[in-house]
Amino acid sequence: MIRFLSNGLLGQPSSQLENGRVVVRPPTLKDWPAWSCLRDQSRSFLTPWEPTWPPDALSRETFIRRLRRQAQEWRNDNGYSYLIFDAKHNVLVGGLSLGNIRRGVAQTGTIGYWIGQQFTRQGFANAAVCLVLEHAFMTLGLHRIEASCLPSNNASRNLLQKVGFALEGCARGYLRIDGSWRDHMLFAILKEDWVGSSEHKHAPISNNHPNPTEFLYPIQTSNGKNGVVV
Repeated sequence: MIRFLSNGLLGQPSSQLENGRVVVRPPTLKDWPAWSCLRDQSRSFLTPWEPTWPPDALSRETFIRRLRRQAQEWRNDNGYSYLIFDAKHNVLVGGLSLGNIRRGVAQTGTIGYWIGQQFTRQGFANAAVCLVLEHAFMTLGLHRIEASCLPSNNASRNLLQKVGFALEGCARGYLRIDGSWRDHMLFAILKEDWVGSSEHKHAPISNNHPNPTEFLYPIQTSNGKNGVVV
């Protein structure tokens, strides 16, 4: 079960967020074919910005391990992983995570995202980030969201600044990306920044609140019966 209120949550984390442009929801095993296909088609586009992909990065078994880890993070209020869909056509376009959540006196998390190559520069990332920021501040009760990007990643830097993130500095050798330790630009946005922004004022949001069992990701067990990732 997710721990409510005592850790700073203002409401139940939603399993689905939408704003007319995108639908953002947790992945299930049924998403593996579309996810692996989109990641594979976008491999050369994505790998310069991400940690080195292992040989089995797109396998079904690896995807199941991801679901298990993400379900545990969700239950423990450590992180929330989502897939991003084009709301009009119900097509997978990318992914987003709100992770490394620290409660107590920090109330902070870190946001990251990726978009398939054929869906870039169409506003999907912007719409998804705004949805999750609204949810993070107004429902999860976070006070600060951090993000980082490579200095050469102009698209990500422009997106972060557009939605209200402030550049706070540069960290040397911050993350190991594509096999090398790389410097990163560090950004953050506070709840008061978001509440006063035009993005917040014009960000309609719809939340579907599931029952607790829906925080577990359904899988097919070895005997053919339905089960859950635990």
